[in-house]
This record gives sequence, structure tokens and C-alpha cells, in this order.
Amino acid sequence: MAAMPAFARSIRLRRPPLLARVPGPFVPKVDLAAVERAWERLVEANPRYFDGPVLHVLGVSRNGHGGTTIHVVETSYRFYAVQRPGLVGGLDCGVRPLGAKGICRVVEGDADRRSTRYVMARRSQSVAFYPGAWEFAPGGGLEPDDDPASCVLRELAEETDFEAVRPPIAVAILEDPVALSWEVVHAIDVRPSRTADATHAWEHAERRLIEHGAWPAPLCAIAERMTRFCIDS
Repeated sequence: MAAMPAFARSIRLRRPPLLARVPGPFVPKVDLAAVERAWERLVEANPRYFDGPVLHVLGVSRNGHGGTTIHVVETSYRFYAVQRPGLVGGLDCGVRPLGAKGICRVVEGDADRRSTRYVMARRSQSVAFYPGAWEFAPGGGLEPDDDPASCVLRELAEETDFEAVRPPIAVAILEDPVALSWEVVHAIDVRPSRTADATHAWEHAERRLIEHGAWPAPLCAIAERMTRFCIDS
């Protein structure tokens, strides 16, 4: 498991975060030719990579009453992708995208014999961050017009075979210095879906339902922090 620096920020939420959108696009002050060369190497190694707009986090501040304001600006995905660890010619462009993750809970049985399991997935070896490690599913980056709740529901349909029983609840925003991102974490009660098809979710090598506390190893550092928000009932 990749170690999480002690300074990584964690903010509990009592209500959904607010997004303050700053006019863009954001272009980092780096060697753009070097970015292009690094991007070409990434695409050559994995044609699934494609460029597109993402939201870069400029800052996160508390706004009282258990809320936060996340200041974001649109930028290009390639500025984030070339920060991949171990990439020859890779560089840190300072881009920290905003993502949304779900802690998806399946509660089964009655009051006398109730079990709680969570939707988890093992990341494939071809992903940029945490290859081969386990994480909570789903998760993904926000598109420019997204809000975190809509994003996590879209990723739920794309990455799993479950659907939400009720709207997701934002419980925290976490800084992930390993994956160089900020993540809005949601608690979601789910049930099997008759229409979902996650066979195209190439980021994951396998998916399982995991009992509360029986977390698989190795666990992503960000997933380790997310276990604090899991409820066994």
C-alpha cells in the first residue's frame, strides 16, 4: 500500500460541498513540449488514454456548518496524466483534479441476521496510480459541468452492477497526495441492478463484495482512510 503523507487533508462533511468555478482554462507554467512528449508516450503504451477537460482544484475552504467550498478551474487531462509515477520525462504540472468516490454498502438480511458488505475492486496493472491495489468502487473524475453526486452516480453505473437505493450522501472531502487529486467521498446504499453492465470498466481487474472490516490487501492509501466512514449494521 502506498503510504499517505501525514499532512494529507481530510474534511468531514455535513452537507454537499459547493463548487466555485473560476474562468479558465488553466495552463500550467511548464515546458509544454515536454508535456506533449510525455503524453505521446502514454498514449503509445495505452491507447485508452484520451485528452479532455477536467476540473483542477485551486483550493478548498470550510464555509461553516459542516460544508466546504471547492474552487475549481477547467484544464486539460493530459496535464494530470503526465504526472504518472515512473513515466520517463514525466513532470509535476501542479494539476490536482477533483474526483468523486463512493462507499457503496449492500445490507442484506433482517434485524436478527443482517450482513453488511461493500463494493470493492482491485485496480488493474495498467492504471497510473495504485496499480494492483484494492479500492472502494466506484470512483472517477468530474467533468466540467459535473457536480460530485452526479459524477459518482454515473461512475456507479459504469463501474459496477449496482444501483443506488437513495441519493448519495457526501461525507468527506479527502486530499490524495499519492494520486495527486482531491476526492469527494459519498456514502451510498445500493442494490443489484438489472441494467448495469460493468464489463467495460478496464481500470479494474476484478470486483467483489467485501464484509465490513475484512478489507482486502493491498489496500489503496485513500481507501484505508475511507474505511473510517464505513458503517457496520
